[in-house]
Amino acid sequence: MAVLYPTAGGGEMYLSRFFADADQDVKGCIRCRDTRPFAIPLKMAFQPIVDLDARTVFAYEALVRGANGASAAEVLGAVKPEDLYAFDQTCRVLAIETAQRLGMDAHLSINFLPNAVYEPATCIRLTLAAAHKVGFPPERLIFELTESEKIQNPAHALRIIKDYQQRGFLTAIDDFGAGYSGLNLLAEFQPHLVKLDMALTRDIDRDAVRRAIVSGVVGTCQALGCKIVAEGVERPEELDTLRQMGVTLFQGYLLARPGLESLPEPDLRYA
Repeated sequence: MAVLYPTAGGGEMYLSRFFADADQDVKGCIRCRDTRPFAIPLKMAFQPIVDLDARTVFAYEALVRGANGASAAEVLGAVKPEDLYAFDQTCRVLAIETAQRLGMDAHLSINFLPNAVYEPATCIRLTLAAAHKVGFPPERLIFELTESEKIQNPAHALRIIKDYQQRGFLTAIDDFGAGYSGLNLLAEFQPHLVKLDMALTRDIDRDAVRRAIVSGVVGTCQALGCKIVAEGVERPEELDTLRQMGVTLFQGYLLARPGLESLPEPDLRYA
C-alpha cells in the first residue's frame, strides 16, 4: 500500500508515482515500497529565511500543516510511532512538489526525523526521485535536523547527516539551544547552518545572559565555518542586537509569517 496525500486541488497522489524515477535499490526496498497508508491529510506552509546583507530570501522552510489548518504540533501529535517513516517521506515529497508548483527559486529547507529514517542511502533516493519528477533542483535542498527531538540512536543520526553532506546537500541543526544535544551534535559534525532557537533570541536586547550565550555560539560557529540563522525574531530591537553580533540570516514574524501553500515576501523595512 502506498502513501497518499491530498494535493491543493483535492485529488490524491501516491508516493509510488515517483518510483518510476527511482533506482532499483529504492524499488526493491520493502520499507519504501510497502509503506502503510498515512491517513492524515497534509499541506505545506513556507516561511522565508532572509539574508539581510543581500536583502534576499536565502531559503524557505517547509512547515507541515493539517489540511484543516492544524498546526505542526497538532499534526505531529497525531502521528503514531509506526507511522513516522510514512510521515517523514510524505512531508519531503509534498514540500518539494508544492515548492516547485509555487515557483520557488530559493533553497528549500526540509525538517527530517532521524528516528524515522531507516537507511539514509536508500531513503534519500525517493526524495531525489521526487525532485527529478517535478523538476526541483536537488542542489537547492537543505535538510534540518531538529535539536528538540530526542534522538534515539545518535550514531545513526550522524550517519544520516554525513551521508547527506557527502551528497552535496546543505545541512542544518534546527532549534539549537532548545534542549537535548546541541553542543554534542556540533562537536560531532559541522553543519552549514546552525539555527538559534527562539528561546535564545527572544528579548536578547534586554537580556545580558542570552547575549553572552549567543555571542559564544556565534564565535564558535564562525570558527567552525557554520552560518547562524536567528529564529523567532519578532521585534526590531532583537534583530538589531543580533546583527551587531554578526548574524545575517533571520527567520521570524518580524520579517514574514508562514504562508499556507504560498511564498511570503519578507518585510525588509528593518534590513
